[in-house]
Amino acid sequence: MSTTEVRQRRSVWLAALPAIGFAVLAVLLYRGLSSNPTEIPSVLIDKPAPEFVLPPLASSGLPGLVTADLKGGKPTIVNVWASWCEPCREEHPLLLQLGKRSDVRLAGINYKDEPENALKFLNTLGQPFAAIGVDEEGRVGLDWGVYGVPETYLVDGQGFIRYKWIGAINAETVRTQIDPKIVEMTKGK
Repeated sequence: MSTTEVRQRRSVWLAALPAIGFAVLAVLLYRGLSSNPTEIPSVLIDKPAPEFVLPPLASSGLPGLVTADLKGGKPTIVNVWASWCEPCREEHPLLLQLGKRSDVRLAGINYKDEPENALKFLNTLGQPFAAIGVDEEGRVGLDWGVYGVPETYLVDGQGFIRYKWIGAINAETVRTQIDPKIVEMTKGK
C-alpha cells in the first residue's frame, strides 16, 4: 500500500470521527432521556441497611432511628423527607395512611432540615411516623444512597433493603410496587 493510499484512508477515518462521536453521544442522550428517574437502581437492594444512629426530632415525642430498629420485626417503610421539599408535602397524605397500617412500620429520616421547620411541617400536615431520625448533615443519607428528597425505602424484618423509590410516592406506587413487596416479605409469618 502506498503512502498516498494510507493518507487517504486516514483522512476518511478522521472525517468520519465526528459523525461517529455524534452518533454515540445521541444514543447516550436518548438512553438518559428515556429512563425513568424513579427507577435508578440502588446497590443496596438486597443488602443490609447501613449502620446508623440518628437522634430523635426534638419535641416530637418520638424516638430517633437506629439500624437495630429495622431488625427482628415487621417490614419498615423508611421515608426520607424535609420540610422544604414540595413533593414531600404532596406525598404526605399517603404517608398518613401508611402510618396507620398494622402490617408495616413507618419511620422517617428528616434530611438536611432545621428541626423547628420539621416540627412545624408535622404539626401542620400530621404526624405519620413511629420514629423520626434527624440527619441534619446528610451523612446517613449518603450511606443510604439518597439522591434527594423524598425517597422511600422498604426494609424487611431482618434489616435488608428490598425496595427503593425516588421521588414522591403515590397511590399507584403503593398499590403496584410497595404492597406486593410487603405481601412477599410477610408470607408465611
